[in-house]
Amino acid sequence: MSTTTVQQSAGGAPVPAIAPASAPARRRGRRSAAGSIVSHGLLILASLIALFPIVWLVYLSLGPDKDDYLHPGGIWSKMTLDNYSFVLQETAFFHWLQSTLIVSLGTTLVGVVIAATTGYAVSRMRFPGYKKFMWVLLCTQMFPIAVLIVPMYQILSSLQLVDTYLGLILVYCSTAVPYCAWLLKGYFDTIPFEIDEAGRVDGLTPFGTFFRLILPLARPGLAVAAFYSFITAFGEVAFATVFMLDDEKYTFAVGLQSFISEHDAQRNLMAATAVLIAIPVSAFFYLVQKNLVTGLTAGGTKG
Repeated sequence: MSTTTVQQSAGGAPVPAIAPASAPARRRGRRSAAGSIVSHGLLILASLIALFPIVWLVYLSLGPDKDDYLHPGGIWSKMTLDNYSFVLQETAFFHWLQSTLIVSLGTTLVGVVIAATTGYAVSRMRFPGYKKFMWVLLCTQMFPIAVLIVPMYQILSSLQLVDTYLGLILVYCSTAVPYCAWLLKGYFDTIPFEIDEAGRVDGLTPFGTFFRLILPLARPGLAVAAFYSFITAFGEVAFATVFMLDDEKYTFAVGLQSFISEHDAQRNLMAATAVLIAIPVSAFFYLVQKNLVTGLTAGGTKG
């Protein structure tokens, strides 16, 4: 039990003595030095693990021989950019780039428009079967690609859309739209309904309210949907291999297969092409990165 010293004032009244200040306690949420070191160490380790495949791919792309991946230590003494020169000058790289950008950007534009209108309608309107409609969209994601290729090929063949960019865009939208519709529906739920009512009071039509008021507020969610649609179309292989027959209409994912034959595999050229392919994706990610994280987390709660 602690004791308190009492002093006498000039008038005789007791005055308690001021106790010495104790050491300041650590604030809540502030890590100790050891905890900070451990957390930073784990973050650095995770970053190295994430960056290692990229660095390794770039390193292999600098090897001049197709079998250098078997002896990677010898690449350091004979690094060259000949693989990149060969890919850019001797292959159909720019045709692949054109086809990939047409299909990816087309899928992004069409997919986001359809998903945004679908998500907004389900979020704001109460029509018969609106809940079942969203579950039907979710069920379409359950089927593997191998099961969908044959019926989709028959449909595109009947519409004369085989070996066309439009046909491949529609196929990719069938994959991207259901997920993006769910994503945007959750994001539209976080936008107060009073904004729609205010738009109607000002004389806006439902479409005017959607395009002039709701879409500007939903930019983070739209950025995530656009990024997902772009990546879905950019890296897909199975559909593009079956539905695109002309060599000049191959996308990047299909063009990479030209470096592999039954008896040979030019892995050095594949590595160089893969590095070049990553540039458009990185540029697109840079454009949407400001809204990407916000859009990924905003639809998880309803405010």
